[in-house]
Amino acid sequence: MSSLIEHIKEFVAWAESKQDPRVKDWPMMSSPVLPYTLSALYLLIVWKGPHMMKNKKAYDLKYFMFAYNICLVALSSFMFHEFIITAWPRPGFSWACADMDYSDDPMAVRLAGACWWFFFSKFIEFIDTFIFILRKKSNQISFLHVYHHSTMPILWWIGVKFVPGGQSFFTAMFNSLIHAIMYSYYLLSALGPGMKPYLWWKKYLTSLQLAQFILGMFQTLTGLFVGCNYPKGYLYALVIYLFSHLVLFSNFFKKTYLKPRKTKHKQLHSNGQSSDNQNGYYNLKKTSKLIGKEL
Repeated sequence: MSSLIEHIKEFVAWAESKQDPRVKDWPMMSSPVLPYTLSALYLLIVWKGPHMMKNKKAYDLKYFMFAYNICLVALSSFMFHEFIITAWPRPGFSWACADMDYSDDPMAVRLAGACWWFFFSKFIEFIDTFIFILRKKSNQISFLHVYHHSTMPILWWIGVKFVPGGQSFFTAMFNSLIHAIMYSYYLLSALGPGMKPYLWWKKYLTSLQLAQFILGMFQTLTGLFVGCNYPKGYLYALVIYLFSHLVLFSNFFKKTYLKPRKTKHKQLHSNGQSSDNQNGYYNLKKTSKLIGKEL
């Protein structure tokens, strides 16, 4: 037992020596206990929440959902702006091979701050799932939905703690843009059936989400092969993570858009209900397993 404790202490000391000193005093950055506990609590709510709501009336969250979507559009747009501003205008900053900058340069610190906001936003997005539970739409909580929401805060705590910038900026920047568009889509859908004629671009939103994984993998692999000054272990982990999402999203795209029209019609209108707009959100299990609150 004493030997195990010593190994743990050695690992902690090693990890602390690798952390970015600029972020150690930022909220939730001193220790993984709080963010990882919140992620575990999220999984507990996903597990127990539907059972707790079983004998209760579904909540009417129409106005909350409207306000929530507005806030997420604003937050996602803000993060996208910060990533663009801290990358594009900087002399010598390479989008294909961005080195990790641990200096106190104002723009490097600002980029680290954008990464922190991206990390923090993933806890806010837990509300996506809580809305489904409170409205008794637990069938919309797919594996991909839970997988994405529960793992992003964990992985991005590591990212912000050790590598808040460099190569990691690209996937976060692209994801922020996609989320700004996605939550705009849900904002419109929350206005009611009258907005249906203006929501024809769902398929193209799905295509954009697939594009972000493909481009993200290409940019990350470039960092590996070119030999950027960025920890390779994190890049390997990011490639694996992006690939898992690409497989799951591609499976959704194939089932939703490439199947015969008759089969697609049956999936979208099972049980006599149109899945075009259920409580302001597309059905995750049957119509929006992908774009219903994923990356």
